[in-house]
Amino acid sequence: MDADLLELDEVTTYYAQMRILEGITLRVGAGELVCLLGGNASGKSTTLKTILGIVRPRSGRVLLEGEDISNWPVPQRIANGVAIVPENRRLFGQMTVRENLEMGAVLRHGESLDEDFDRVHELFPRLQERESQLAGTLSGGEQQMVAMGRALMSKPRLLLMDEPSMGLSPALVQQNFRIIKEVHESGVSVLMVEQNAAMALSIADRGYVLSTGEIVLEGAAAELLKSEDLKKAYLGR
Repeated sequence: MDADLLELDEVTTYYAQMRILEGITLRVGAGELVCLLGGNASGKSTTLKTILGIVRPRSGRVLLEGEDISNWPVPQRIANGVAIVPENRRLFGQMTVRENLEMGAVLRHGESLDEDFDRVHELFPRLQERESQLAGTLSGGEQQMVAMGRALMSKPRLLLMDEPSMGLSPALVQQNFRIIKEVHESGVSVLMVEQNAAMALSIADRGYVLSTGEIVLEGAAAELLKSEDLKKAYLGR
């Protein structure tokens, strides 16, 4: 078994007085691609926000390579190799593609970014063609490329992805997941929140299923793909 890069240990979170996550325990091993599945309002995005530090646990711990980072601020987590591709991409629409990519490296003071731009452009040749174009004028698929490229510019060890297929055409979804798999194979660990269970499990090593803030199912991706329990947990019947 790979050493754990990330571990959530009995994490419970609240928004005000509303409990969102209840005793969540999950892990992402070094070099793993893990998917977190579930329907709307199951707590998937809150899990990612808790890992990134936007939401703090009421109880439990968030561990990065065994170190408790539960009280670390967001910039410290990013500086230590955690990055996110947020839901709906959240680009700076009035900035160029290149400027958006540079924002991903804002904590890398004084470092040369040439190799990182080369890597992003190799994954997304379209972004090199569009580098002086305002990000807000790009198509949805191109904006997703910018969001992924921006995250990679921070040189992450752990890439969090929140609904990467949302709003994309079927052809772009296929392309997007091919790129996620390629990024993972380059050595980046990935925790991906996704509603498209079959697509996510087709490229993942393992998966977890959330329902109303609790993990109700977990296992190897190949086993979950065949699981009747997954259909029950995911579809609620």
